[in-house]
Amino acid sequence: MTTTTTRRDAKTRGRAAKTARNAAKVGNGAPKAKWQPGFPGQVVLVLQGGGALGAYQIGVYEAMHEAGVEPDWVIGTSIGAINAALIAGNEPAKRFDRLREFWSRVASDGAEFDLLRFFTGLSNASSNFATMTKGIAAFFTPHLPAWLGSHIPLGVESAAYYTTAPLRETLSGLIDLEHINARHIRLTVGAVNVRSGEMRYFDSRDEIVHLDHVIASGALPPAFPAVRIDDDPYWDGGIYSNTPIEAVLDDKPRQDSVIFAVQMWNPEGPDPQTLWEVMGRQKDIQFASRARSHIARQKQIHHLRHIIRELSKKFPERLRESADVKELASWGCNTTMHVARLVAPKIDGEDHTKDIDFTPGGIRARWQAGYADTKRMLDAAPWRAPADPMDGVIIHDDPRVKAAIARGTDGFGGKTH
Repeated sequence: MTTTTTRRDAKTRGRAAKTARNAAKVGNGAPKAKWQPGFPGQVVLVLQGGGALGAYQIGVYEAMHEAGVEPDWVIGTSIGAINAALIAGNEPAKRFDRLREFWSRVASDGAEFDLLRFFTGLSNASSNFATMTKGIAAFFTPHLPAWLGSHIPLGVESAAYYTTAPLRETLSGLIDLEHINARHIRLTVGAVNVRSGEMRYFDSRDEIVHLDHVIASGALPPAFPAVRIDDDPYWDGGIYSNTPIEAVLDDKPRQDSVIFAVQMWNPEGPDPQTLWEVMGRQKDIQFASRARSHIARQKQIHHLRHIIRELSKKFPERLRESADVKELASWGCNTTMHVARLVAPKIDGEDHTKDIDFTPGGIRARWQAGYADTKRMLDAAPWRAPADPMDGVIIHDDPRVKAAIARGTDGFGGKTH
């Protein structure tokens, strides 16, 4: 990291700290819970990582914004952290424009490849490999020393094939850190400590968030270098857990919530027939990061918490007032969390290089899919239906996927068996 960059970040952190101190003078600085009309709890937007697949998330937010739904809390990992910071780091009227501006800047010059894919239906791999060769001017560019040999000692903050200095410059003009740290909405981004291998969530409710946190969350090795925070180097949180929904499901104090869980990778798919397809399935399974099993486990845990709550009511009042029973009863809760699950569909011509498909056509197709899926979910509004009071976590799948399964397909380009 250069001296100039260090000084700039120091100034940024200084301004953010001042903003947080001012917020603390009028309260604890955290946003007060306020339920939006039609939502039985706080609105949480959870964004998975996935590189260029993150264009799907633009459409998700656009549909929400168009419907007058603004998240109270945004959580992200990797590209999801970048999109989350663009949302949280701007006033509502500016958020969609900032997202659109960012994705316009990182779109690769791939118009000729878009035409090839349109007329032939072929994979966009040629354009994606061109991106690997020359990078994207507003995002990452080749770090030449790393290409000279894999055993050259470059240091943890330089041992990468690309530099993300262009990303830092791009985001510094699009994200208002003072707005984030004034805590108008809550922002949480995840990164993994290189030394301990432990996941850490940087949360604007609890600490000052600065650009290093966002860039660290997207520092996927060996492509991108680690980012040092508090003397420790951090990498992309997606290599530990690409499903940051755990941050809201494990949060305390718990609140009733409607959680839009946006997944970029589909763990389900047809049998791969070629090595090329094998690489794609392997990537889907790896970066889906057991999202469904995480949510299923949390559903079981929250059900048990509701059982504890009900059991604690059965004790005589004398016992309920004892310290031991109070401590045990504190494990119970009566919150309800609706998980509206949105999964990005497969688009024509995609393959295992899809996460670096920054072509205008690829971005546009995923953006449109995110918008359509979210609009359907908002129109259906399944969280308004009566629910079993013992269900702590209620899962709502995308209507597109449910309809596709009824037709004998998986909703993602494959067939069910």
